[in-house]
Amino acid sequence: MTLANATATTTGAKVSAARVEGLTKVYGSGETRVVALDDVSLDLYAGEFTAIMGKSGSGKSTLMHCAAGLDDATAGHVWLGDVDLTTLKEKHLTELRRDRIGFVFQAFNLVPTLTAEENIALPAAIAGRAPDQAWFDEVVDTVGLRDRLGHRPSELSGGQQQRVACARALVGRPDIVFADEPTGNLDSTSGAEVLGFLRRVVDTHGQTVVMVTHDPGAASWTDRVVFLADGHVVDELRDPTPERVLERMAALDSHVGA
Repeated sequence: MTLANATATTTGAKVSAARVEGLTKVYGSGETRVVALDDVSLDLYAGEFTAIMGKSGSGKSTLMHCAAGLDDATAGHVWLGDVDLTTLKEKHLTELRRDRIGFVFQAFNLVPTLTAEENIALPAAIAGRAPDQAWFDEVVDTVGLRDRLGHRPSELSGGQQQRVACARALVGRPDIVFADEPTGNLDSTSGAEVLGFLRRVVDTHGQTVVMVTHDPGAASWTDRVVFLADGHVVDELRDPTPERVLERMAALDSHVGA
């Protein structure tokens, strides 16, 4: 079973689940004007786990928010498969985010009064649909929380709560999952549980995952690391290890500071 969407577009030998073209994002005006992204073009390939890294203020979270349709572009285009998000009215953009994009955030964002099972099923419930039970069961087994489904968030560890959040993001079979610092609130053991789960859904289900992180160790779980600095994509790294990520970051810091 694969989650790769048939409408994704082909770039060379790879298929783009999402891409940005000439993406510029400006906040404020006059003396307070800040260019968060400056003419960025980037393909996010289907069936891959991609990390986006950079110093605070580099534009990495802004890039994710624009690519996910959570923030408007000042200029340029954002594509999900063959759909240009920059042309959509708010109603259609809301429907696209609900039906085709999954989100995982640092703060878990679980509903405290609901059980783990109810939290995972929440997107389908909001959309007025019953979840696909076979796929729901497969996601639950992949996340490894079958015996915790009846527990509320307060009865789960941080790692378990984040795995519930990951399962919630996946249960609607999204084209792409965006994860913003998903291990930022976790200890190393719990963080490894979550990263291992994301790695498995890419490897076994063809899911596309894009993760913003500052952690070289977290980035080493991915297939590709994209580096941002001052609102530009400045480098990328395939088959990363923590050591190679650290070396590349140090080299980039030296170049930027020169």
